[in-house]
Amino acid sequence: MCRKEYRVGIIGGGLMGKEFASAAARWCHILEDVPVPVVAGISDPSTEARAWFEQFPSVEYSVEDYHELLDKEDIDVIYCAIPHNMHAQVYTDIIRAKKHFMGEKPFGMDYAANREIMKAVGENPDVFVRCSSQHPFYPACQELIRWIRGGKLGKIIEVKSGFCHSSDLDLTKPVNWKRIVQVNGEYGCMGDLGIHTMHVPFHLGYKPKNVYAQLSNVVKERPDGKGGIAPCLTWDNATLICDSRDQNGNTFPIYFETKRMAPASTNRWYVEVYGVDCSVKFSTDDANGFWYTQNYGKEQAWCRVNIGYKPEFQTITGSIFEFGFTDTVQQMWVSFFKELEGEKVEFGCFRPEETRLAHLLQTAALASDREKRVICLADFEAEL
Repeated sequence: MCRKEYRVGIIGGGLMGKEFASAAARWCHILEDVPVPVVAGISDPSTEARAWFEQFPSVEYSVEDYHELLDKEDIDVIYCAIPHNMHAQVYTDIIRAKKHFMGEKPFGMDYAANREIMKAVGENPDVFVRCSSQHPFYPACQELIRWIRGGKLGKIIEVKSGFCHSSDLDLTKPVNWKRIVQVNGEYGCMGDLGIHTMHVPFHLGYKPKNVYAQLSNVVKERPDGKGGIAPCLTWDNATLICDSRDQNGNTFPIYFETKRMAPASTNRWYVEVYGVDCSVKFSTDDANGFWYTQNYGKEQAWCRVNIGYKPEFQTITGSIFEFGFTDTVQQMWVSFFKELEGEKVEFGCFRPEETRLAHLLQTAALASDREKRVICLADFEAEL
């Protein structure tokens, strides 16, 4: 099979940059007729960070200044994974350089930064832009989405979606940039985890109309890694309670939960949708399990199906095997390149306009917690 190639430059040589490079290196895993990403360049101020990428024979450019990648005419696509406070400047530079683009969440440190990025998106309609969010590409989660879209749940009762970590329960863990307002932003855990929780509900059309937020800063100080103590000023945990409506105008609540201090949750992403006729749920704690309810008269029971390796986009792996996180990253990128080529996909990447709604929701959540009241998003947006 002779496939089209896209030459990709990576800005940010951290964990997720490595994950993408690894996914690209094993693109032969994919059986779909989809373009092949070729990692052609890496930009990071750290020589050590760039050195890992230089093991790939396809990498021609290894530079400190990301502008050097943007100036390369043979770079087609940019993947950018950098701290939140850099998003507005770097993301707009990428878009205005006419590079197709996948950026990490939250797509701007705050509402104002996201507005700058969205302005660049609007001014460059020929540039394809998406936001990274890989977890919905687990096959069991895709099955959940198919059941909902197929109308099996009937009238929706409520939706719960969350992302929970527990590593910050280690009080000896040194402070990092995600606990510093000037770098992470005021959203705290919401900025880092929120878009992941919103991907499935937003794609299903479950858009929040208002929000009541409960935010917690549990640990206010941590070791600074230099023998001293540093303040932790960002939110550890957040629960957002919202109203939404289905296509028939019925109102139901959505709960968005983002937590860095969630006991026993190593890296738990979940979505649960409860309906009158049936309910469904998925969690990365049981990555191959799709759960649904079955009714027995007045009683309901949870039933589990082991979905196995049946992703949205076909691969060489047999269906009896297990699917994991690295597979979700690759599936997300297959979706990106298919959408870039104008193909319709069953479930796609998080879209720029959805990042705008995410920022509106999270900015309103800050106001809700501060003022201890429900915030109507339409009214709040009109005041911004």
